[in-house]
Amino acid sequence: MELLDRTLRDQAAAIAAGDADAGEVLDAALERIEERNAALNAIVETFPEESRRMLAEAPRGPLYGVPVAIKDEWPLPWRAERLGAAQHVGPAPQPGESGPYRALRDAGAVVVGVANMHEYGSGSTGHISAFGAARNPWDTERAPGGSSSGPGAAVAARMVAGAVGADGVGSIRYPAAYCGLTGLKPTFGRSMMQGHHVPQTTTIVSGPLCRDAPDCRLLGGVLFGEVLVGGDARAMRIGVVPGELWDDTQPAVREACNRALETLKDATGSQVEEVDFAGREHVLIASVLIGQTEDLANVTPERIEALGEDVSIIARALLRYRMLIPAVAISKAQQVRTLVRRSLDELFERVDVLAWPTVAAPAPRLDDTSVELPSAVYPADYVNPRQAGIANLAGVPAISVPVGLSPEGLPVALQLIAAWGRDELLLDAAEALERATEREWVDAAPDLAAA
Repeated sequence: MELLDRTLRDQAAAIAAGDADAGEVLDAALERIEERNAALNAIVETFPEESRRMLAEAPRGPLYGVPVAIKDEWPLPWRAERLGAAQHVGPAPQPGESGPYRALRDAGAVVVGVANMHEYGSGSTGHISAFGAARNPWDTERAPGGSSSGPGAAVAARMVAGAVGADGVGSIRYPAAYCGLTGLKPTFGRSMMQGHHVPQTTTIVSGPLCRDAPDCRLLGGVLFGEVLVGGDARAMRIGVVPGELWDDTQPAVREACNRALETLKDATGSQVEEVDFAGREHVLIASVLIGQTEDLANVTPERIEALGEDVSIIARALLRYRMLIPAVAISKAQQVRTLVRRSLDELFERVDVLAWPTVAAPAPRLDDTSVELPSAVYPADYVNPRQAGIANLAGVPAISVPVGLSPEGLPVALQLIAAWGRDELLLDAAEALERATEREWVDAAPDLAAA
């Protein structure tokens, strides 16, 4: 097995032990991106000289010499973020040392490329970008998930073992689910965010997309600026919320997630009980309203009108729609947020984690991003926030873990959510599930990754 096919921590350990040369690993990663990226459009830019300069100056940190990718949402000293967009509504982005970049640099990692993303971060599929759609390595005619589409596709294709994404309304967990990865949405405020284009955000967090939970623990710790110590996930109290979060999902998704939950329960000696929380019926609209209006401070009608046709018609229409949202709607969304936060706070005194499918259906086609559910056919962008938006609305941590494949051979994922600050518990639970399933799903790879 080539080193690039091994986990993030294996690569770091091999380089630290002198069993692999960091310069050769970087060259191999650049070569692999060149070979595989044409089919996926996951990486939108590489910069070999800057990457080699990072390596030459890298400290002997926990990720010394390990190539990683970073979402096009974060500025680098030599490149401004583009947000997957041809034009920007607010001030023009500038190159700079974003928090995630500094965290990677100080850990000794090497940024090997910038990864694609859904235009402006305003979608859960990744099928719209100024750079062209990113593609899912499991089926290149399908969406890799958004908005961190490129990071997800790049890790799943084994171009890199880890990537930094951003999650505002599920944008790390959707590509993790669609691409068969583990993706951690940290507790709000815990991971590095300096330099983000929405400095006043109350929902967006940086976070890791990796093969498995131990790699997310390593990369997440780098982004947190602390070691995420492993613990014991035994005897957990797992809450299952009845209703559409489970019932209105494709049968293959529901069955795989139920099996995984039963496996986790048995492996950890945990108990599962049915629970609920106040405001659940309003989470979808509240999370979208808040998440999609936080960047309005720099938006004006004149700036929207100045956008050309190289910005998608969907993005231009969405920007116009945002300007028409009445203040009372945002106020009501904030009321829902307060209600949900208080209700979850009470609920997490009774249970340790909540569990339901990360997404209601596997990755949709790029040419038609709708999904068929028991209740109806919906755009993926409608049903995905129903499953994932609550973590951003409440600020609590969540993790998506792969738990199976659909009849079409597409990844299926289970989501676990914990109380504020209990990111480590989610990683512990995910690792327990990996052990109980003998790593069947975290080690599964698309055919393209073996090319």
